[in-house]
Amino acid sequence: MLLHAIAQLTRQTVLPDRVIISYTAPEDVAGIAKEAFAPLTLEMALAPPGLPRQRNVILDLAEDCDLLLFLDDDFLVAPGYVDAVLTSMAAHPDIVAATGMPIADDVKGPGLDVPQGLALIAADDPAPDYRFDAAPHGYGCNMAINLAAARRHGVRFDERLPLYAWSEDVDFTHRLGRFGRIVKLRGAKGVHLGVKHGRSSGRRLGYSQVANPLYLRAKGSYSWRRALGSVGRNLAANTMRALWSESYIDRRGRLLGNGLAFVDLVLGRMRPERVLDL
Repeated sequence: MLLHAIAQLTRQTVLPDRVIISYTAPEDVAGIAKEAFAPLTLEMALAPPGLPRQRNVILDLAEDCDLLLFLDDDFLVAPGYVDAVLTSMAAHPDIVAATGMPIADDVKGPGLDVPQGLALIAADDPAPDYRFDAAPHGYGCNMAINLAAARRHGVRFDERLPLYAWSEDVDFTHRLGRFGRIVKLRGAKGVHLGVKHGRSSGRRLGYSQVANPLYLRAKGSYSWRRALGSVGRNLAANTMRALWSESYIDRRGRLLGNGLAFVDLVLGRMRPERVLDL
């Protein structure tokens, strides 16, 4: 999957200056030969497990950059993506975070394969588009940040949100958004395949669906309405579909994780890091 994501970067109308690949084990980057992706310059960065830790390692390595684009390994960018980010954010320096406009996003479905994703990109209108709309937060699978603003205000990813780190992207961009605008770029297109392997277990994810929003409410990143709405929607979905679950979602595991989080809440010991003990 990572190989295809990198290959799409070589097809950009404007190439990125640097490509930093954050990984946690050698097998994550097995088979990646830097010379195979010329003219890109690939940099490998070993990081501790956990998405916020991996993102913070990249933040530290990119200190000399003005803009930083985070892409998941299952997000395939359309050829004009980098150009849309650079042009729009350079013209509007008050934009502190920007997210793209997925042509398709199957994160809630069974997932798309690479040929399907590439076909969707090929069928889309490739004309440059530098328009944008206000957005409530960034979307972690594809989001660009103004590094100068992040450095100036000391905004980093919260490493108390471990593993897959449910809502870490919302938390980060909400805090950064206090100092400028967050937007959705119409011309920054791509396909989020929504690959299901490599994610947290159902039980751990279910725990995070309750613990993380309430933790983010306590630290001020979420309103009560957003936190309770997030918890309620996920609890309802897991409850209603537990007996007839989708083949690609462990609803029973998620529901068990939801329940364990509520038990910990009553006992006064609920915290995001507890998923590591499950």
